[in-house]
Amino acid sequence: MKRNVAIWMILLAASILLLFFANLLLGSVAIPAASVWKAISGGEVDLIWQNIILKSRFPQALTALVAGAGLAVAGLQMQTVFRNPLAGPSVLGVSSGASLGVAFVVLLSGRLGGVALSSIGYMGEVAMTMAAIIGAMAVMLLIVYIAQKVRGNVTLLIIGVMIGYVATAIIGVLKFFSAEEDVRSYVVWGLGSFSRVSGGQVMTFVIIMAVLLPLSMFLVKILNLLLLGDGYARNLGLNVRRARMTVILCAGVLVAVVTAYCGPISFLGLAVPHLCRGIFKTSDHRTLMPASLLAGSALALLCNLIARMPGFEGALPVNSVTALIGAPVVAAVLYKRRKEDYAE
Repeated sequence: MKRNVAIWMILLAASILLLFFANLLLGSVAIPAASVWKAISGGEVDLIWQNIILKSRFPQALTALVAGAGLAVAGLQMQTVFRNPLAGPSVLGVSSGASLGVAFVVLLSGRLGGVALSSIGYMGEVAMTMAAIIGAMAVMLLIVYIAQKVRGNVTLLIIGVMIGYVATAIIGVLKFFSAEEDVRSYVVWGLGSFSRVSGGQVMTFVIIMAVLLPLSMFLVKILNLLLLGDGYARNLGLNVRRARMTVILCAGVLVAVVTAYCGPISFLGLAVPHLCRGIFKTSDHRTLMPASLLAGSALALLCNLIARMPGFEGALPVNSVTALIGAPVVAAVLYKRRKEDYAE
């Protein structure tokens, strides 16, 4: 069993390396593999190709790798703490909070200031990122406060869904009263993109996630205890309420950061944990956490590669690609598990 786990982990790591290089190699501009290698290793290469690789494709691939890992880990944490296979990173309304923050900044900028935020370039992107972080963290603090007051996971889950509905309703009202250019800018943000992060933002995003993801690994023991049920976990000395709040806070922060920098990315956090459970045939988070991290990165790189395959003008919306890949994966894994349950 351990040998099979090691083999799958090596295959996932190898697929990340292969897909990362493919993201640098493939795109609307054909660049030879030798030139790509020279560009990333510091060799001499055509200046235009060098700019395409180092200033466009490399940051985009790095963002996809880190964002995919964060969403997959957050999805696994949510599914465990709520014991619900359909729980995902956006289940508590954190993504909706980020969207609401961006909506306030983008949709009201033209109406109140007379200048559309989308027309002021880099500063507009920074303002949208900050608004998303503030909106997501505001909802996150509200959820943590509610988690201290309610006992049941189902109640907290329903409250999170209701917060999402309220945020969506407010966004709809803002759209109705906003300028057409602002609405278009907000819709484009809502489609999700790994190419939005550029320049100094890439390193900031990677550093934040490089701190959060290892911290998430320390929750493995807590997640395994929560799998046993509240009663058993409490008998083993776990403070269930505090543990639940810690996991929710960790997952919420991961989702908030990824949404702020990349927009709302759907299905990765929902699909990857199911995919890993199907591959590794285990519920042990000592295996599932690193597996989800690697599989999330690989799947995000694959989606990013498909979104900007040669022949497309520009890039397809990432959410369209993640849904096309993620939905069949979840359906296939759940169908197979259901079939195995009937066989037993």
